[in-house]
Amino acid sequence: MTAVTSTRDSSSRYRIEPTVLQALRSPRLLTREVLAGLVVALALIPEAIAFSIIAGVDPRVGLFSSFVMAVAIAFLGGRPAMITAATGAIALVIAPVAREYGMDYFIATVLLGGVIQIVFAVLGVAKLMRFIPRSVMVGFVNALAILIFLAQLPQLFDVPWLVYPLVAVGLLILFLMPRITKVVPAPLVTIVLLTAAVVVFGWSVPNVGDQGELPQSLPELFIPNVPLTFETLGIIAPYALAMAVVGLLESLLTAKLVDDITDTHSRKTREAWAQGVANILSGAFGGMGGCAMIGQTMINVKASGARTRISTFLAGVFLLILVLALGDIVAIIPMAALVAVMILVSAATFDWHSIHPATLRRMPKSETAVMLITVVATVWTHNLAIGVILGVITAMVMFARRVAHFVTVTRKVTAEEQVPAIAYYEVDGELFFASSNDLTTLFEYTHDPERVVIDLSRSHIWDASTVAALDAVITKYNNRGKSVEIRGLNDTAAAFHQRLSGNLGAGH
Repeated sequence: MTAVTSTRDSSSRYRIEPTVLQALRSPRLLTREVLAGLVVALALIPEAIAFSIIAGVDPRVGLFSSFVMAVAIAFLGGRPAMITAATGAIALVIAPVAREYGMDYFIATVLLGGVIQIVFAVLGVAKLMRFIPRSVMVGFVNALAILIFLAQLPQLFDVPWLVYPLVAVGLLILFLMPRITKVVPAPLVTIVLLTAAVVVFGWSVPNVGDQGELPQSLPELFIPNVPLTFETLGIIAPYALAMAVVGLLESLLTAKLVDDITDTHSRKTREAWAQGVANILSGAFGGMGGCAMIGQTMINVKASGARTRISTFLAGVFLLILVLALGDIVAIIPMAALVAVMILVSAATFDWHSIHPATLRRMPKSETAVMLITVVATVWTHNLAIGVILGVITAMVMFARRVAHFVTVTRKVTAEEQVPAIAYYEVDGELFFASSNDLTTLFEYTHDPERVVIDLSRSHIWDASTVAALDAVITKYNNRGKSVEIRGLNDTAAAFHQRLSGNLGAGH
């Protein structure tokens, strides 16, 4: 039988098809990308206005930010078809700056946040994504789905009764349309039909225009008028750092989610610095900054089937055209149509398999606990960074506890007629701080003969805690006039042990 090996260079690994050129040459693919961009633009408008209100700034700030960031990331980003715009996560983080210090400090914070993201990218922070366990990723996705749904509830309370049947009809269209045809995105059909019904019958229901005033002119360069002093840096740096961390975390996790959906690989480091550049450009034009948007990305990739940068670019372009040239038409779109779209996105985003009884029975309880902690922390705080960080810490603790129980020590003493007698200890398992702390209790110091051999050929030394534990074992035997020989260390572990042994303080 002949073995066949396949090698792929980095360029082919990150080649995502269809490419922009392939889409431009195919009327079918181009139509899909254009319509997807239009749907995303319509969904971005009320979101951008709402996030501007959360941040305490004029609605135009969020709209301009969404336009600038979507267009910039289309050219610079590492993940095609992902949507970047003004987000609620960023708005929550930097809202205190606008409220307490004013617009100039607010924009300065956005600019500094972008610079910090570029620094993080240069330092290779994106590579830390590999340390986020699957259970945390599932928790992140489920938490976002819940947050997307919760964000729609204000549009469903204290509203005219007509809103409810409109939402129900919208959900029905979104469910049935893909079964009839996928040429036109179901969200676009829903928005058009419900808007037409509201206009024809003259129904009075909340619409996009009720969310805030739409801009009438193009964005202009904005240079913040703040003193370049350490005092200014002390004010904006904490908020800028929080913005950079939250924005990168949400963007990189969203990129990973799209990778999984499309079975492709994207450049996370490029995405990290592109987010930074996009935030700097957003701030330069008076925008509030942002990051990848899970909801709009799911509309683009899952609901509309987009796969290239064309949809991302056109989402930004259509957004600007809609609010400037077609503002009066956009303003009459009923919020019920957009709520229906976002509810469907929420349901499609949630990993229902993760909470299926059969899955919960098979899954280790520690994995389920990590997922639940990530979900609860994210939904409770509305902060993705807190949820993911708590999830990762929990996963680390659970892993350490599980691995710590895998270490066993087997004792064997040579026959009495053999002189001198020798006590052999065979250690099996990984030795690190969690497993080596109890190592000193597993030896019979008093009853062992004068010569002791500890065989570590089936284990590995990972940290200084283990070296200190071994030193303590040797010291206990030496205090009783007994000699200890350590065998079986591989070259790396032996060098590590030799370098630290005897240099960690008293071995007891």
